[in-house]
Amino acid sequence: MRGSVRSGRPGRAPLWARIAIAVGSLLLIPSAVAAAVPAVTSRVLTLSGPLNLLLVGIDPRGAHTKPLADTIIVAHIPADRQGVYLFSLPRDLVVRIPAFPKSGSTAQRTKINAAMALGSRLPGGLRFDPARGYELLERTVRQVTGIPRFDAGAVLDFPGFKKLVTAMGGVTMTIDQTVVSEHHRPDGRPRDRLPRCQGDTKCLRPYTGPQKTYPQSDVPVRLSGWEALDFARQRYGLPRVDYDRQRHQRQMIRALARQVTRDVSTDPGRLPRVFGALGESLTFTGGGYGPLDWAVALKNLNLAKLTSITLPGGPLFENGRYLGEKLTPEARSFFAAVRADRASPFLLDHPAFVDRTP
Repeated sequence: MRGSVRSGRPGRAPLWARIAIAVGSLLLIPSAVAAAVPAVTSRVLTLSGPLNLLLVGIDPRGAHTKPLADTIIVAHIPADRQGVYLFSLPRDLVVRIPAFPKSGSTAQRTKINAAMALGSRLPGGLRFDPARGYELLERTVRQVTGIPRFDAGAVLDFPGFKKLVTAMGGVTMTIDQTVVSEHHRPDGRPRDRLPRCQGDTKCLRPYTGPQKTYPQSDVPVRLSGWEALDFARQRYGLPRVDYDRQRHQRQMIRALARQVTRDVSTDPGRLPRVFGALGESLTFTGGGYGPLDWAVALKNLNLAKLTSITLPGGPLFENGRYLGEKLTPEARSFFAAVRADRASPFLLDHPAFVDRTP
């Protein structure tokens, strides 16, 4: 993959790339960063043709627990740089995950979010590395979409995303439908666990008690760091479950991109504070180049045309048993359009793919 650093292993990157991860946005705000800090990079990265970025958010579980990819977003940038197209792969999409000799994982048919876990196992099987897991997930996504390579990619854990939004002073966005938190009380404290679920990590929907609610609002509202992360994680109780959650994550990317573009342009001094917010939360891969090199190379990217796309899909049943999610043949046609750098004409002919919500 053209985007590896440090002997093929993804390296740690500063903040703007880190946003780009769990809800993947800062890879999409290069114009603001490049304008604010034009002298921070001495390397020249020349990019041509269409670009594809893979943005992954993981629920951190420690080095001794397998990481799972809870958010998988592809950002497609056409060759003319007139916009960005964001689409998500459902975390429960049933796919064929290829064998991965580095971790001893054999080929298997299962949910795509398992690729991160299967690829992350280190020798001895007692420790796990998200950077290695990303390699197998990236191969799996290429196999599903037919995209021949990803030019850059990043993995951000949930605490890192919360730190990022907090460092930005929150994020302002509209709420297109009422969302009720599965995880937090109205004051941000974790909800209590049901007595039968105490100590049971596999207990389904283990929480009880008051819940934080995000009411539908056409007027933009300000979400703090913990609220932004909490909102972006919710799927239970939503009409389309994970498909609604995916759309909310892409909406948040757009909101973050607009906000960072505005804030960094008016106050470049905020940039170092934001850069230092994430610590070791991000893994970035960019062909040996850092995120600011990418920022300068993409300074002419038109972020006013950031299009959120929902791929058509639904439940997969076999012998009456739910296995996960599947995409329709129309989704495969969209992948073909992305590969041919014809996303825009495809979407003109298939407007139902485009999210119309703010």
